[in-house]
Amino acid sequence: MNDLLNHPAVQGGIAPFLAALIVSLVLGRFRLGGLAVIVGFCTTVDLVSGFVFEPLSATRKIVLLALVAPVIGLMLDFAFKPNRLGNAILALAAGAATMWVFWPILHQKDINIVLSVGGGSTLFVAWLVGFSQGFLSQHPVRAGAAGLGMGLGVGISAVLGASALYGIYGISLAAAAGAFLLPQMVGGRKFEAGATFMLPLALSAGLLAAATLVLAQLPWYTLVVLAFIPLAARLPAPEKSHIWLQAVTVSAYTLAVAAAAIALTWQSGGRLPA
Repeated sequence: MNDLLNHPAVQGGIAPFLAALIVSLVLGRFRLGGLAVIVGFCTTVDLVSGFVFEPLSATRKIVLLALVAPVIGLMLDFAFKPNRLGNAILALAAGAATMWVFWPILHQKDINIVLSVGGGSTLFVAWLVGFSQGFLSQHPVRAGAAGLGMGLGVGISAVLGASALYGIYGISLAAAAGAFLLPQMVGGRKFEAGATFMLPLALSAGLLAAATLVLAQLPWYTLVVLAFIPLAARLPAPEKSHIWLQAVTVSAYTLAVAAAAIALTWQSGGRLPA
């Protein structure tokens, strides 16, 4: 059993998918199906490394922020209902969180590295959170498809960027997003996504990609391509058709962008980590 649980396919794919699927099926009718994404992610974290926060490394900060995000998401969905200003504040907070994660590493670097890598990562994460919350969170099929594309794009690019850990974490987000989509596709009824789903997904995916840029070998332009995934999730889809057709169409858009990011990472000299 231990050998099975230690297999990367189980840790990053099967286990988070099953855990997220259970949450979607049980809590979807109570407007809490969006918790599937954090449950799937936490399942992988528990299997891979466990929840240890001392010393508080960059990776552990990412996990900690991923745990805080759905709490904020629940408050936003059930109490505050953020407007455009609120979404802008969320984006700024995500940018600040990015600097908190990476500043102990970046402040030792040349100022040009701080401005380019640190500034670029901050803008990337802020963009993912702000746009996704503003334009995708209220559209569960588009949100799930964006999660599928972001998770696979970030996860596989991270693996090619020489970080197996960030890769498996990213792929777990895709598995959880797929588990959130599947019951909607089969049952023909949409669940609520909201900030409960979108905030931890966008924040975690963005930070994982940025971490692979800062700490491993992900090329900067991969982040530029990944930033187009939320935009792809907004492309036209057959809104009056069955949910499965909507999900397949929008997922095709986001996966195409993810494939472009993966291809660019591969062409840059990306390789599987030893």
